[in-house]
Amino acid sequence: MKSSKTVFTCQNCGYQTPKWMGKCPDCNSWHTFLEETLAARPAGGTARSISSSQSQPIPIDSIDIEQETRLLTEIRELDRVLGGGLVSGTLVLVGGDPGIGKSTLMLQALHAISMKGLKVLYVSGEESVRQLRLRSKRLDTISSDLLVVSEINLEAILAMVDKVKPQVLVVDSIQTTYSSDLSSAPGSVSQVRESATRLMLMAKKTGVPTFLVGHVTKDGAIAGPRLLEHMVDTVLYFEGDRNHVFRILRAVKNRFGSTNEIGVFEMKEKGLEEVANPSAVFLSERPEKAPGSVVTASMEGTRPILVELQALASSTSFGTPRRTILGLDQNRVALLVAVMEKKLGMHLMGHDLFMNVAGRVKVDEPAVDMGIVSAIASSFLDRPIQDGTVVLGEVGLTGEVRAIGQVDTRISEIKKMGFNRCLIPESNLKRAKKEKGMELIGIKAVSDAVEILF
Repeated sequence: MKSSKTVFTCQNCGYQTPKWMGKCPDCNSWHTFLEETLAARPAGGTARSISSSQSQPIPIDSIDIEQETRLLTEIRELDRVLGGGLVSGTLVLVGGDPGIGKSTLMLQALHAISMKGLKVLYVSGEESVRQLRLRSKRLDTISSDLLVVSEINLEAILAMVDKVKPQVLVVDSIQTTYSSDLSSAPGSVSQVRESATRLMLMAKKTGVPTFLVGHVTKDGAIAGPRLLEHMVDTVLYFEGDRNHVFRILRAVKNRFGSTNEIGVFEMKEKGLEEVANPSAVFLSERPEKAPGSVVTASMEGTRPILVELQALASSTSFGTPRRTILGLDQNRVALLVAVMEKKLGMHLMGHDLFMNVAGRVKVDEPAVDMGIVSAIASSFLDRPIQDGTVVLGEVGLTGEVRAIGQVDTRISEIKKMGFNRCLIPESNLKRAKKEKGMELIGIKAVSDAVEILF
């Protein structure tokens, strides 16, 4: 008999080495190596089971997909992020900080599906069935077709799926699941990889949509090897602060839909509630006639969202001014500050600069460049921007304002929210659809916008 082999595996990236190392040479993480025993697989193990499940290659145009329909979770924000519902056999990874609402969302989604008369299965490795019953009672998600079980053994879970035959499966969480074929502890790289692989094969073979709930590291990435994100079809991240009522569900990978869509939820006593109009929520507490505050429109997939950008420029007593940016790309803000100093003559190097996107939203679209410039200029000059004004446009290094996409969609949302004046790039003004009661002003350069606003 061949003896088992011992290797040291980085729990962050999966790098393996025959000896212990303090720092991982692959991901540069410290103290992440754990000793794992790799038992020799019997001949014809997992590899044979994979090959036996494969069919003969066929022409792609002969595959019938007319009857392929997506399964709706009846949670519109979740369906939007998924690309219109669940595809048969899809594997979805849901990550987020502890207490952000991952398990709550999964329980509410399964309950909504079970109300259609479909059988669903919730496998929890962190809660007992009594704890699940208490949480389900609080969330009002009681249904006879919603089956729950507390189990972490992978073989038992797969046998249960084969016996119950649910329409949707949730495994909460993938880091607590272990296979008895491996001797390493649950949550290790080898266990997470093995569990995800076998659940993926089960989902593709049976066509059962499967959700995997994943823990995240202190950096916000899903714990375990990056291979886990490559294996699944969709990766969803729950963003937000546990002390803040709003949560944002964002897709960072989606094989069956767009990765630009976001879903907005509000955490209440009865669980997560959809926010149908995020723009109204994010602008609800906007101060009136306050210098440094400006409204801009960002496209999140097919949905325009109005957000408030806040800037505070204050003189500094130190040699190097501070730059604290929340919700925006710090490098992009630094670039725009340099453009303002060169083209507008604003000496911002002697000022500390603080910027924030109200509502804890992250905006990384170039179309909000003019909003950033306007907010900084408003705070620097200590002059508020006229009420009812929205600023749009991408800024180039020479100070020109470039065209942006989907202007008509943005303008419709701007008018719906009660704004009556919008500054847009001059090139977009020629093709923009005229809205009654909406004043559209074209700008060619950042200097033009500053003259109009102040």
